[in-house]
Amino acid sequence: MINSVWYHNLIKPMFSPPDWLFTPVWAVLYLTILASLVLYSLKKEDNKLQGYIYFAIQIVLNILWTPVFFGLKNILLGLIVILALDIFVFLTIRKFYSISKPAGIMLIPYFLWILFATYLNFAYLILN
Repeated sequence: MINSVWYHNLIKPMFSPPDWLFTPVWAVLYLTILASLVLYSLKKEDNKLQGYIYFAIQIVLNILWTPVFFGLKNILLGLIVILALDIFVFLTIRKFYSISKPAGIMLIPYFLWILFATYLNFAYLILN
């Protein structure tokens, strides 16, 4: 899926982390995302559907970004996807926090990471 030649030929933005960092960071983030969902699910509340919908949408957007950016080599569409991801992760955090404070708080590192990824995506668009 990832076209490393294309990606490695792009002009890198300032503060672009080394490639090796992405795998361990995402491994930790996916574990916290899963733990957050479990904590949310364990709460006995009636009004959780909206949180599940937000969560599902942000997961789909998260999964969609890689084939859009790397597979299609479409930096602009990648930016659009990641901006939508930012919004739905924020909405998920708000909803999860209203039901389970730990579940909402556990998503904050993920949110910060994708905001950083949004900066990188935007910078790739401007530089390339």
